[in-house]
This record gives sequence, structure tokens and C-alpha cells, in this order.
Amino acid sequence: MTKANLSINNKLAIVTGASSGIGKELAIYLAKNGWNVAINYAGNAAGAAEVVNEIEKLGQKGFSKRCDVGMSVDVNEFVAAIEQEFNQAPSLLVNNAGCQTWSPFLQLKEDDWDKVIRTNLKGCFLLTQTVAKLMVKHNEMGSIINIGSGCNKVPFPNLVDYTASKGGIEMLTRSSAIELGQYNIRVNCVAPGAIEIERTRLEDPDYAKTWAKAAPISRVGNPEDIYNAVEFFASEKSSFVTGQTLWVDGGVFTSPNWPEVYRDSDD
Repeated sequence: MTKANLSINNKLAIVTGASSGIGKELAIYLAKNGWNVAINYAGNAAGAAEVVNEIEKLGQKGFSKRCDVGMSVDVNEFVAAIEQEFNQAPSLLVNNAGCQTWSPFLQLKEDDWDKVIRTNLKGCFLLTQTVAKLMVKHNEMGSIINIGSGCNKVPFPNLVDYTASKGGIEMLTRSSAIELGQYNIRVNCVAPGAIEIERTRLEDPDYAKTWAKAAPISRVGNPEDIYNAVEFFASEKSSFVTGQTLWVDGGVFTSPNWPEVYRDSDD
């Protein structure tokens, strides 16, 4: 059975959670590189409209629809609307939608736990399953990329629900890659470290300076660093790569927390 041949004119990507933040940047970078892009939003309709406008200014087709990624009814309607709008299956899905709550473990509310797990982990599952079915239906080779975080590898204080969800995404990536490989659908994970965007600058005015100290390459990342990893997994350059996590963190989560005496290599 012959697989679809991707060309510059029929490349279709879905990016979830793309009305702001890294998702927005990824959607626009994809459009700059010849992709038509469909996005969802939960509450930020104005932000989504702005992203679609930016996509279309770049000469590509954009589409947005409200969708709670943790609700199967919403996900089914979102994906069906994309199929109808573009008359094809996407060849790329970027599961970026997510949320987090800051809370010590003993004070974490059940409602917050449920919201984070439902959005981050269940949402990733629902989109992956629904879009993969559409890819199979249209005989479309595909790449699914899950956006993880440093929490894939290490637990963060006061982020137990977020850490649990990202750890789950790590294993969901691997298990879905094994099962979807027979359909020529690859599943990988991009795990960012400290990325400077508007949200992180608001969280900490010295964000870049603080996290640059922790990185062996002595800087924080930017959205283009994330896009470069996504582009690799979306392209034929990674056609034999699946079930993997690519850390885009400047080495932060690889570097051990050595005692001070071992940190200066000149001594």
C-alpha cells in the first residue's frame, strides 16, 4: 500500500494549546516553513484568532476551534472539523496543550490534580488516538510529537500533579510508538528545559539569568530551539526514529548536582 507523498502544498499540522506561549510560536514557525496549521484553544479565542491571522499572513491556511483536550466529545469534534476543513488527515500532531498548579504535596487539591492530569495526560492520549485513527483512515504517514518537560526526568517541588502528568507522557510516547509503528506513524517527545517566553519572564524577571547559571552551555532556550527539535521529528531526517525523548535543555537535566569542589574543571 503506497503511503501519501508529502509536498509543500499539502503539509497539515495540528498544534494544541497554540493560542499563546510555546504553542503559538510553534504554529507560526510551522507556517513559515510551509505548513497549513490547525490549532485549538480552551478560552483564549482572541489569541487563537491572532495566531490564525499570522499563519495566513505567511501564505498558509490556518484554522482554529475551541476544544477542551481532556474531553473526548470536544476532541472528536475538533478533529472531524479539521478533516472537513482540509479534506485530508494531518501528517503532524504536536501535543502541546497543558496546565499546571503550584502546590505543596500535602495541600494539593483533588480538583487541581484532576484538571492537570486530564488536560496534560488524558488530553495527549485522546488527541494521539483520535488523530492516529484519522491518519490510518487516510493512509497517511505521520509524526506525533508530545511536548514534555524537565519533569519527564526529575520531580519538581510543588508541581506533583504536573510532574506526574509529564512522567506519564514519557511512557505514553513509548507505548504508542510501539503500537503505531506498523501504520508508519512515529511518536516522539520533545522535552524543553528553561525556555524564555512571556510567561516565564512574568514568573521571574531574572528568569534568563537564574536558569542560565544551571545550564552547562550557560544560556536559556528560546522557542526556536523547541521548533528545531519539532522540525527534526516532523521531517524525513528522523524517519527511523520513534519512541524517543529529545531533551532541549542546555544540559540542565543531564548535569549531576555535584558538590562544589567537583564543579570547577580547572582545579
